Amino acid sequence: MALNDGTDAAQDDKIELNGDVKQLALYVGATAVFGAGVGAVMGIEPAEQFFAGYLLEQSLSIDNLFVFILVFRYFKTDAAGQDKVLGYGIGGAAVMRFVLILLGAAAVEQFRPILLVFAATLLYASYSLLTGGGEEEEEDMANNWIVNSCRKVISVSDTYDGDNFFTMANGVKVATPLLLVVAVIELSDVVFAVDSIPAIFGVTTDPFIVYTSNMFAILSLRALYGFVATVVDELEYLQTAVALVLGFIGLKLVGEVGLNVEISTLASLVVVVALLGGGVAASLLLPPPSKSD
Repeated sequence: MALNDGTDAAQDDKIELNGDVKQLALYVGATAVFGAGVGAVMGIEPAEQFFAGYLLEQSLSIDNLFVFILVFRYFKTDAAGQDKVLGYGIGGAAVMRFVLILLGAAAVEQFRPILLVFAATLLYASYSLLTGGGEEEEEDMANNWIVNSCRKVISVSDTYDGDNFFTMANGVKVATPLLLVVAVIELSDVVFAVDSIPAIFGVTTDPFIVYTSNMFAILSLRALYGFVATVVDELEYLQTAVALVLGFIGLKLVGEVGLNVEISTLASLVVVVALLGGGVAASLLLPPPSKSD
């Protein structure tokens, strides 16, 4: 009987993963159609910028999802709770990115050298990821400043109450751990936006292209999460690839703003695809380094 239960669970996981892959393929198809529409209406250059921005934001979203997985594991959030949190997280990310993109576009229009500040942010983020400063292990979540800050503000019960954000404890209405998880996820996305928004401005400063490429990347997060959560342990070198992408965009901004060295959008797109593809290929083909290394 236990064997059957295990088999059924494995089959359910496989069915759910297949559903996520199909949904992800649908979003990717919609993105391709929209990008083709941008090309037909606005021209080839904006279309290239859209696809480069989309790939860039999608790669950064994957890195963001790694942290989501750690948060869910640390708080022992079940599948129903994860679905609810992701819904709120994606909605909040869409609103927040809209505000940050408008502010960023206005800042760049008024003072273009601010792009050098964006470049410094990206180069620092790249360095942190390459040297391990951006990694978060499950046992370190207890000391994570975002988690601790949320705990100080939110009074939380010891146990979950289904997928409810609030419950009654000793006759008093208090938050459940699920509300704390939402707060941690939302604040984590704010931190990631500090990298992702400057990164997309390294590709284009057109607010329409910046926001639409962001939104298409964000809308596919729910389906992408199911896939990433399944293969997370196999993507050993993807974070390194993301770090190299951030470093490349940072150097691109320095070259264009500080040295008047232009790098075409097509060339940037090729580099981003090559780095991300190389990270995935290395993860699949090369054995991970041993813990002693």
